Amino acid sequence: MRLLVVGTGGMANSHAQAFAQIEGVEMVGAVDVDPKRAKGFAEKHGIANTFTSLDDAIAWGKFDAATNVTPDKAHHPTTLALLAAGKHVLCEKPLAENYAKAAEMADAAERSGLVTMVNLTYRNVAPLQKARAMVLAGDVGKLRHLEASYLQSWLVSKAWGDWATESQWLWRLSTKHGSNGVLGDVGIHILDFAGYGAGTEAERIFARLKTFDKAPGNRIGEYDLDANDSFVMTAEFGNGAMGVIHASRWATGHLNELRLRLHGDKGALEVVHTPDGSTLRACLGTDVETATWRDVDAGTVPTNYQRFVAAVRDAKTVEPGFRHAANLQKVLDLAMETEAERRELGAVHAQRSNNHAFG
Repeated sequence: MRLLVVGTGGMANSHAQAFAQIEGVEMVGAVDVDPKRAKGFAEKHGIANTFTSLDDAIAWGKFDAATNVTPDKAHHPTTLALLAAGKHVLCEKPLAENYAKAAEMADAAERSGLVTMVNLTYRNVAPLQKARAMVLAGDVGKLRHLEASYLQSWLVSKAWGDWATESQWLWRLSTKHGSNGVLGDVGIHILDFAGYGAGTEAERIFARLKTFDKAPGNRIGEYDLDANDSFVMTAEFGNGAMGVIHASRWATGHLNELRLRLHGDKGALEVVHTPDGSTLRACLGTDVETATWRDVDAGTVPTNYQRFVAAVRDAKTVEPGFRHAANLQKVLDLAMETEAERRELGAVHAQRSNNHAFG
């Protein structure tokens, strides 16, 4: 598979490193509006061709698939152009800035017949997949309550760099630069993490969003720091369970932690994922009486990158697909509405091509 890398910022390095390890994949081109950045990226990863516009790369055309690692607001136009050119696409999350654009992308993907996937990276977490299998097998009984959190601390720590001076972080804090804040950036991850692990989806939600003061006048250079930094959400799920979901960039002491607790009427599961690794614990059977938790071996699973390559080889789209990501975006859009209206809202069900609906 001849692969084009579209966008050569920080996350693109993770894509390139992952694809470089997959047999049969050759990265043949890199696209970035900044020629210096594109050239440096190409030299680092042994890529022969660079382009400063996607149109030029498409006109060249010597690639089969693209991995789209552009900023959020560029996902929609670039992905549509790639699909129109007949190229398979792995797109970074979120699929688009809002549900309308995401739904348009999902429609285009389904019409094209091409392989498309959204890089919801935490599907790569083996304990999450094992937890889902256990829930679906009935190991915890009927799911009653769940807690999910995505905690980051880069607004109070320089472990990832100095956000106040580096544009790779500042754009994430500015709505005019295409950011929907922590809700749009990692909210889609924790919603997918919770819904996938629980084997269900949110049907009704209420959310509160908060933007904290971060600089004089909440502005640094060209960046208005007006995007939300933290959110809390209550949700009712399709299987009747209640849940609490929250995320923040002010979570001091947590570099990048996702946690999911699933409580059923026969048992409970806990998934924790950090940069140091992932764990799965269970409280099942007679352990329920003593609240005893035991570690569960989750094995290993293929990455999204490996699954995308296999899907292209087999000419068959696999999850997480564009329609699923669009439906997640609908919930994020509703979260912003509930904040503005201060009332609970139910998602309008969107019919997927596989006849499943997401609330």
